[in-house]
Amino acid sequence: MKYEEEIIRFIKSNRVSTTEVADALGKTGVLPGLSPFSMSDFRVGKVRPVFTANNSNYAIHEQIRNVEEGEVVIIFTHNCDGRASIGDIISKFILLYRGAEGLVVDGMVRDGARLHREGYAVWSSGVSPLGCFNTPADPFPTELEAETRAKVDGGIAVCDGGGVVVIPPDRLNADMLDRLEKIEIQEDIWYYCLDSLKWDTKQIVCDREYLNQPDLLPLNHRESLARLETRLDADNDPSAKKN
Repeated sequence: MKYEEEIIRFIKSNRVSTTEVADALGKTGVLPGLSPFSMSDFRVGKVRPVFTANNSNYAIHEQIRNVEEGEVVIIFTHNCDGRASIGDIISKFILLYRGAEGLVVDGMVRDGARLHREGYAVWSSGVSPLGCFNTPADPFPTELEAETRAKVDGGIAVCDGGGVVVIPPDRLNADMLDRLEKIEIQEDIWYYCLDSLKWDTKQIVCDREYLNQPDLLPLNHRESLARLETRLDADNDPSAKKN
């Protein structure tokens, strides 16, 4: 089984949110400080990392030629002094002419009004009219690029109104698919306990009282409880390690 394809299919068909994916990753995987131009956008795809630095977007123009259909392009910037690394023309080329699923910029973008008006699936750190230069410059730091590539290259990006989360390439396996399935089960049970049983959030989220009172749940939820006995975030919870 190609877990990359199966995980993408599962996330798309169930519209698994960035919140749920981050939880499935043990509350990790978030690219911080990124916001969408449209809160309703939802995009999932294999990551295509692009790197640029030192107030220049020349490297972007070189690298985006190889973007493939269905990928989520993530542009990482370094030392760009608040300058926008891309605007409308690069966005249009990547999203329309190369067929990318989404475009993420870990930095500033410009032509904000046009990007919004065209409905482009773009996430960024912010907007500025001041752009980078279109001439060669010193490259993105080698060690930092290698470290970043190891975390994202070939991974899966999930982008929605909550931001951007990347499932690293070394997590594209049966365990990750199982975790995503468990997150969906847990969400369904949590909302049943909230909406139907009228429990408070401490009972539901912290105490997980549904494990102690399974008879209160519908049959389909009871049959799934065994998969939820271990907390998905336990490995990265400092308080859990103390106990």
